[in-house]
Amino acid sequence: MTDPRIALVNRLAALDVEDAAGRDGQKTVTLDQQAVGRLSRMDALQNQAMAQAQGRRRQVERQRIRAALQRLDEGDYGHCTDCGEEIASARLTSDPATPRCLDCTRGG
Repeated sequence: MTDPRIALVNRLAALDVEDAAGRDGQKTVTLDQQAVGRLSRMDALQNQAMAQAQGRRRQVERQRIRAALQRLDEGDYGHCTDCGEEIASARLTSDPATPRCLDCTRGG
């Protein structure tokens, strides 16, 4: 397994890049006199809502990553935050920020 800290820090950096790219889409929608009719405004509002939702998703992912980095610092990384059992390495490779084992995630 690769170093989880590197994977987590790299993902944080990628989120920053995604935030920068999505910033324009989150701006307040203004009335464009050149655009044709109500549908153009509705499209712009829908695009704004999607950009804002993606921004919120990135913020939640950032919180998960920071929590995983804290678990690394505290020596708890790789153990389920619910039951304390070891999280499968394949699961951590797939999502290094995952806080729970598969059984606890499934509710078992």
